[in-house]
Amino acid sequence: MSKECEFCGKKPQVGNKVSHSNIKTKRRFSPNLQNVRHQYPDGTVRTIRVCTRCIRTGLVTKPVERQD
Repeated sequence: MSKECEFCGKKPQVGNKVSHSNIKTKRRFSPNLQNVRHQYPDGTVRTIRVCTRCIRTGLVTKPVERQD
């Protein structure tokens, strides 16, 4: 399963971990991905992995739960 947002394509970035003594080692900055149920315009519902920024901006439309 890839660590990539299905809407904006955000992926892990690479940077340096810097210690108190200023020694630099490589590290990864992973995006905050969540599994969310998304309803497409044609009505199909699917679980996708999206970042929290896309959820907040309203790109993800959550399906309406039916009351039986």
